[in-house]
Amino acid sequence: MLPELNDLKTLRDALSQAPGSNDAALQGAADRNGQLTKPPGALGRLEELAIWYAGWRGDARPQILAPQVIVFAGNHGVTAQGVSAFPPDVTVQMVMNFEHGGAAINQLAKAAGATMDVHALELDRPTADFTAGPAMSEEDLLYALRTGWTAVDPKSDLLVVGEMGIGNTTPAAAIACALFGGEASDWTGRGTGVDDAGLANKTRVVAEGVALHGASGDGLEILRRLGGREIAAMAGAIAAARVLCIPVILDGFICSAAAACLADVSAGALDHAVAGHQSAEGAHGAVLEKLGKQPLLNLGLRLGEGSGGALAINILKSAVACHSGMATFAEAGVSGG
Repeated sequence: MLPELNDLKTLRDALSQAPGSNDAALQGAADRNGQLTKPPGALGRLEELAIWYAGWRGDARPQILAPQVIVFAGNHGVTAQGVSAFPPDVTVQMVMNFEHGGAAINQLAKAAGATMDVHALELDRPTADFTAGPAMSEEDLLYALRTGWTAVDPKSDLLVVGEMGIGNTTPAAAIACALFGGEASDWTGRGTGVDDAGLANKTRVVAEGVALHGASGDGLEILRRLGGREIAAMAGAIAAARVLCIPVILDGFICSAAAACLADVSAGALDHAVAGHQSAEGAHGAVLEKLGKQPLLNLGLRLGEGSGGALAINILKSAVACHSGMATFAEAGVSGG
């Protein structure tokens, strides 16, 4: 049961007090894995994934029957600085495309057998330009976090969150730089495809934002000052899934930046999450390394929308299907010697 998210302390407390993986289910899954009709370790990471999933679902022989994909959309005031190759109007147009079933994520969610929900967060009221002040007020941040927090279906058994927001690789880069240090250029990439001059401008914007806000507090405060509504909503959904013991597959660079804000608040905040893929956005691999997450896929994707995470649902489904559906040596009448 999720508590009402009325203030940031509630979220911090929920993360610090969230239950962990079920030890009995973990042990039961590990024992079962050792009895399946295959050589030890023959299924590689699929074995590790299935055992991990079993622990979070509290079932040594689980199934994945109700995956959920949620896409959050937001607009960013920092786009006025020319950080994107596309105008903010595209965010609204893409939300309509999601709602009509025409985007890549619609097809990938369908292929994975997942339900899909779309939440547009005040697209007519972009966040503030973070080079001039905080991107969001605390009220704005809470609204966005709460949107994600309440969007998670407690009956789902796997969650992927994605985003749409023109310019949002810029706040994601600023968040990563503020949390992990280094130079703005270490974390800033081409996003939707800006040219060299556009990349230099974008790097300048990230550097100015981090100089203004980077030492302001924990991950939630960094999220408020440098983030966006859709990034905060993703963080809220990932946090809700942590409390509900629903495993999460992280998507790309922007989703990982949202997740990193939670990891900064509580060390175990992402124990229920795996990285679906490593995107082509240059700094994504570095963020995953900081989070200690090894990606399941590396296909050169850079779309966002939750696309890489949704694609990885099928990997996790396959891992769990092998674990729970295979016969043991005893069941198959095969010698395990």
